[in-house]
Amino acid sequence: MSETALAARPPDAINAWRDPDWQRLWLSLRNRPWQSLAVVPAGPGAPLDFAVRIAVMLSRTGMLHLGSPIQVADATRLPLGHLAAFLKEVERCARDGDPVVVALAALSDNPVSLALAQATDAAVLCVALEHMQYTDASKAVSQVGASRFIGSVVIDPSGLAALPGAI
Repeated sequence: MSETALAARPPDAINAWRDPDWQRLWLSLRNRPWQSLAVVPAGPGAPLDFAVRIAVMLSRTGMLHLGSPIQVADATRLPLGHLAAFLKEVERCARDGDPVVVALAALSDNPVSLALAQATDAAVLCVALEHMQYTDASKAVSQVGASRFIGSVVIDPSGLAALPGAI
């Protein structure tokens, strides 16, 4: 086997969290203290793993910055019957000093997303470029509460699909 066959991905894709845009987003989200952060899709229409991939990238970028683990919790398909236990685990992580980034489904796709977004310390609104409607984003901000959002980001989902190992 040749040496070039071992490199299946370009180095930039492997270390995408080192990208200045992700670093700027991370640093802007740290302007307000939080231990739990909800990644809230602005509406339906993005790929199923949209919020999870963003949560993982934020976690990796944050670990680069803080030098300590940042948990990712996938609540995109969380059923109502597991909501209480999930919230207890997020609260435990936060109480123990372990930051956690919670990936949510669009508010219209999963009824527990609203409760989770309101239970975290803060939220970031994530818009999938050319896949979401302004009216859905406005409704999401209104439902969660504008004061809970510490930032927003517009992302081309096709760029996220190229990121390795996000799930």
